[in-house]
Amino acid sequence: MRKVTIPVFIFFILLFAIPITSTSEVMEKDTDSDVKVIPDEAIRLRILANSDKKEDQELKRKVRDEVNAAITDWVEKITSIEKARTMLNNRVPDIKNIVERVLKEENKEQAFNVEYGKNVTFPAKLYGSYLYPAGEYEAVLITLGEGQGSNWWCVLFPPLCFLDFSNGTSVAEAEEKDEKETDEEEEEKEEAEVKFFLFEWFDWS
Repeated sequence: MRKVTIPVFIFFILLFAIPITSTSEVMEKDTDSDVKVIPDEAIRLRILANSDKKEDQELKRKVRDEVNAAITDWVEKITSIEKARTMLNNRVPDIKNIVERVLKEENKEQAFNVEYGKNVTFPAKLYGSYLYPAGEYEAVLITLGEGQGSNWWCVLFPPLCFLDFSNGTSVAEAEEKDEKETDEEEEEKEEAEVKFFLFEWFDWS
């Protein structure tokens, strides 16, 4: 009789030790993440790689880093979108020079194009639980080679390029993920300790 009672007793202890997340808590988390980050009036940056080959994607990232660093510095003290539009329109030749310099440094003989306008095509993107629909948006578009590779994009003004819209994740979400993984590891450790204690106790008994 004792052989049957012990497993049942352990089962109920472990059952009540497992934390339960209510439906209301899940809905509350989903509601909190449903935030529209990009304002209606914004200027984006989109970079199209030549192809999805490793070297073309690496080149795209190097162009991204150089162009993004320069534009972030240019718009740092600008508070008006009208001023940002004027500045970026005037800076298109400078952006071309940056792309050309990166290609030269990487020994890449690849055609490219830089344009700024209000009718740059973007695919749909889910960021958090908010969907940014596909459509035409105001943006600086950099096309490398054939422009057939995966794209990268961010929001230049207001400056939101620290958010990775291309992957639908943000710096804050990455930190939250790390904290969640740490909490899960601690819960697993505590559960293992409980199991060990129970089995050791029954063995001693």
